Amino acid sequence: MHRSPDEQWSPPTGSWASSAARRRNMQAIRSRDTEPERLIRRLVHAQGLRYRVAARPLPGLRRTADMVFRPAKVAVFIDGCYWHGCPEHYVPPKTNPGYWSGKVAGNIARDRDTDRRLSEAGWTVLRFWEHESPDACALQIAAMVSKLRPRQT
Repeated sequence: MHRSPDEQWSPPTGSWASSAARRRNMQAIRSRDTEPERLIRRLVHAQGLRYRVAARPLPGLRRTADMVFRPAKVAVFIDGCYWHGCPEHYVPPKTNPGYWSGKVAGNIARDRDTDRRLSEAGWTVLRFWEHESPDACALQIAAMVSKLRPRQT
């Protein structure tokens, strides 16, 4: 929907956006293909490993992992420090703290639930923070996938 510049913006019914600028800012945040994800994927791919990107490890679970190695049953998540409550880097928001802190707490609870469900289904879950060394992450991923990958006879 296109609006004329003089038309006043108002959030859609049920929207949490407090202003047009905030809404644009929040819509611009990437949920996949972030720079840390791309760096780690490039390094893992260079080691000869192949994977699915932004895929559901379990068909009935409406959650996606950043990298999925199906034969090895390894799901990799590269978590953003703000959105997933990094103990080192998370800074509570100054604007609308009740909403945002609740959202981050919900993300953390969902992450733990996802880990539990995947583990119960026989998957290995690897989680990394966006600030961790891509090289170290890629080495850990490659080691785990190599260890768990079914051997071809």
